[in-house]
Formats: sequence, C-alpha cells, structure tokens
Amino acid sequence: MNAQAKICGLTTPGTLDAALAGGAAFVGAVVFPKSPRHIDPLHAATLFDRARGKARIVAVTVDADDALLTEIALILKPDLIQLHGHETRERAEYVRTLTGAGIIKVLPIRTHEDFAEAGDWEPFADHLMFDARPPEGSHLPGGVGSRFDWTLLAGRAFRHPWFVAGGLTPDNVAQAIRVSGAPLVDVSSGVESAPGVKDPALITAFLDSVRAA
Repeated sequence: MNAQAKICGLTTPGTLDAALAGGAAFVGAVVFPKSPRHIDPLHAATLFDRARGKARIVAVTVDADDALLTEIALILKPDLIQLHGHETRERAEYVRTLTGAGIIKVLPIRTHEDFAEAGDWEPFADHLMFDARPPEGSHLPGGVGSRFDWTLLAGRAFRHPWFVAGGLTPDNVAQAIRVSGAPLVDVSSGVESAPGVKDPALITAFLDSVRAA
C-alpha cells in the first residue's frame, strides 16, 4: 500500500487546496506562536473547514495549556492533536479526554537510543511521529529542515501507522519511504519558498513523489 502524507503548517486557502487536490491524507494547523507557521484557532477553523471530510485535520501544539487546548477543541474541532513538546503519557491521555481528538506524539530522533520511548508511548498515541532532533539552541521543536538517518527505522514494527518527518522534500521523500518503510510522511519546511510560506507547486510535487514511491 502506498504511503500517505501530511502537509503541515498550512495557512492559506491556495496551499490547503493544493494539499487536498494532491491527495494529502492529513493537513496540519500549527497553533504555536513561536512558529512562523502559527495560526490562531479561529483563523484555522475558518480555513480548514474546507478540508473536513476530505483529509484528517491535525492541530499541532507544543506543551499547550488546558485553555488553549479547549479553545482548539471547541473552535477548530480537529481530528487529531499533535503533541510536539515535552508532554508525558499521562498528559496525552488527559489531552485526549479534554479535546475528544486522537493523539499524534512526536519523538525526536538522532540515534538508536532515541527509540527507547516508542514502545511506552504506543498505547497512548494513535500515531507516533519520528522527527529529526532539532539543532542545539533551536527555539522550535521541528519544522527547521533537519533530517535524521532513515535507516534507523528500517525493519522496525509499531502498533499503529507511524510518520517519518524532518527534512523531507519532493526530491527525497520517495527515498525516505523506501529506506525507512514509513507508511506515513510529514512535511512542512520542505514545501516552502520561505519560512512559513508554503508553495502550492512544491506541495503538488511532494504528493506526486509520495504516490510514486
């Protein structure tokens, strides 16, 4: 079965439409003010309403408090909440109960040792996402174009479909899928013309590459 893609950090109708037209299975709204892709829940709700029923809507958060999560749940009504911070498994369970959404948990990867938590997280997440560990001193947990060694994932099996992320582009995503065996891929900066500025043509090219992998 072909891999499926998530286009993350969408902020405009044109780029969201490109993701939907290209067959993205997941579309992401980043609700994190430090990110150049930040979108507030009300704006996200207005924009992503066109995606409902066509792709799964993901709200990307970083150590969000209860007030923000409640706002996201009530206004955006995402299918999934992506936890991209230092959330614990207990926090993930609470977020699921509070929002009624499924959970994607991001685990930063650099070496084999970074997979140690994956087994413990599997009962608490609908999907795990293996993302490149950001450079030292980065104020962003992801979306910085870093990648890790995809062979670290080769031959690994997980309970639920999982994502590979970090440094993916239209030019390398097919290789990432082949090497890692990933059923799901996630892209943000790799389909941008500038930080936070998605390019519809790059989105289309990325999704074409995923289909061809």
